Amino acid sequence: MRRLCRKLLFQLACAAFLSTSLHAAPLTVHRVETLPALSPLPMSIGGRMLTTPAPGTNQFGGRNYTYQWPGSYFRAAFEGTTVFFRVVRGDEILHIVVDGQPSDPLVKPQPGAYKVEGLASGRHAISVLVATESQEAPNTFGGFAIPSGEKALTPPQRRRQIEFIGDSHTVGYGNLSSTRACTEAKVWSDTDDTRAFGPITANHYHADYQINAISGRGVVRNYNGFQADTLPQAYPYVLFDKKQRYNDPAWKPQVLVIALGTNDFSTPLNPGERWKTRDELHADYEATYVRFLHQLRAKNPHADILVWAADVAKGEVEAEAQKGVQQLRKQGDRRITFLPMNGLSFTACDGHPSLADEKVISNKLVQQIDADKQVWLSQ
Repeated sequence: MRRLCRKLLFQLACAAFLSTSLHAAPLTVHRVETLPALSPLPMSIGGRMLTTPAPGTNQFGGRNYTYQWPGSYFRAAFEGTTVFFRVVRGDEILHIVVDGQPSDPLVKPQPGAYKVEGLASGRHAISVLVATESQEAPNTFGGFAIPSGEKALTPPQRRRQIEFIGDSHTVGYGNLSSTRACTEAKVWSDTDDTRAFGPITANHYHADYQINAISGRGVVRNYNGFQADTLPQAYPYVLFDKKQRYNDPAWKPQVLVIALGTNDFSTPLNPGERWKTRDELHADYEATYVRFLHQLRAKNPHADILVWAADVAKGEVEAEAQKGVQQLRKQGDRRITFLPMNGLSFTACDGHPSLADEKVISNKLVQQIDADKQVWLSQ
């Protein structure tokens, strides 16, 4: 009888808690010109940010957060019925999620303040998630705020951290598309990093994450040989202009997931490229990749490093990526693993992983991460 009573009381308590999180109406987000008196909300941030003063916007905390790597996100919590956020530059698609319920995405939102409505009185958690890639120029978020009289809460702190490093496969390039044939505009609109394998895997572990990936970039050679920074060249910096190096002592990922090489090898060498033969390209790739892996290990001495590759380019990508891992293992690194990722459909834009593929990749990563029972105790 006592056990039954305790169970009933627990169920009633859960019901009471959940009732405070129900939405009073469908969740809506819209831009507003006139603002009430507001107080800034503390927030947690995912991704590399350039933080600068924002004069005249103290209601939102007085700071701007500029980002260019994909997969950035902002989270806050409060008790009340209304929350605002500010977009400074938004050539992007933003997903707004409150208590697990998404609103309609904001597509290229105009600068200004946005109001979230449709919430019942109670405790709420809000996330603003960046879905698109921003190679051309960075975007800027301006913070959260609540009306005076509502209560600011501290967003939950996550002890687990995962970093994903790669190219378009890690970005989620065109993954919403059901066809390989895509215009440039369709690639942009059908890219949803929030549904790529990185965030899926991180959410499985309730982990914070970074997506440090750029479509079209390789280790030594970009797609079809086009000229731009390779991923290892861009990686050390906050933004792609390379004016400020990234350094955040709080970012100590327990897991690094790396997938690079598709752009190095998926196209034939062109006249005028610095590698005269495929063997020269292989040698340059292997030496540079090993250097990059050593740099990552030096910054993350206790992390598990998972390098994965799919069976594309007639197996060339998989074979070359595996060689880099083998070299580190021969040198004594036992916390780096190569994971072949075979059997993907690649039916999304331009032959990229589909949403079904994203789940397959995530499931295999989870299996590999779970194989190390000490992984989350390493830091």
